[in-house]
Amino acid sequence: MDWGSLVGIILAIGGILVGQTLEGGKLGSLIQPAAFVIVIIGTIGAVLLQSGWSNFAAGIRLAGQVFMPKQDDYAELIRNVTSWSVIARREGLLSLERVISDIDDPFTEHGLRLIVDGVDPKKLREVLELEITAHEAKQRLAIKVWESAGGYAPTIGILGAVIGLIHVMENLSDPSKLGSGIAVAFVATIYGVGFANLVFLPIANKLKALVNREVFKHEMLADAFAGIASGDNPRLIEERMNIYLA
Repeated sequence: MDWGSLVGIILAIGGILVGQTLEGGKLGSLIQPAAFVIVIIGTIGAVLLQSGWSNFAAGIRLAGQVFMPKQDDYAELIRNVTSWSVIARREGLLSLERVISDIDDPFTEHGLRLIVDGVDPKKLREVLELEITAHEAKQRLAIKVWESAGGYAPTIGILGAVIGLIHVMENLSDPSKLGSGIAVAFVATIYGVGFANLVFLPIANKLKALVNREVFKHEMLADAFAGIASGDNPRLIEERMNIYLA
């Protein structure tokens, strides 16, 4: 669990609610189902129209990593890669076949498989770089879902405000209905701006950082796998990986 992300979103939303209370306002005045439906459902519809179902679903799944990110132990990773390079140097590349069955990371498994298959180091590096690029592009499309939501939500909030004002204008002769229309108008704007800047955009930026970290890890592994395939000294491979971390 990433407690920083959890505490961050609690502080962001809690700060607004506490501020509303300190100003003498009622928390209930911020609860407007009509405004919520306009902003959230409208934003989801716009994003779905832009991204398509597959990218939209990928973006929703990816959001779980904001609070439950993958934990990478780089020290252990370096030890494992160094161990694999020692095995390959002493017993030959085919000896890494027995290691593959214990790997649960698809990229690492693929890299080792290419080594065992005797792929030329240069070609191996090219294949892994293409895989990195394709995976990153796919992840970026998923992240775009949250960026788009952050862009559409404020505008749809304004649309909700206009709808609320139309409701007010239609009921000028009935003062009892003016309050609800004005509430929807202003709260819809709060929902749009609030969700965009407190939820959608922070999630998008956090996911970008996580994807950058994953790409960095894969590039480091690609370099190490090319070194193993070339028969480089295990100490040299370890030094190169440490340089990446430095």
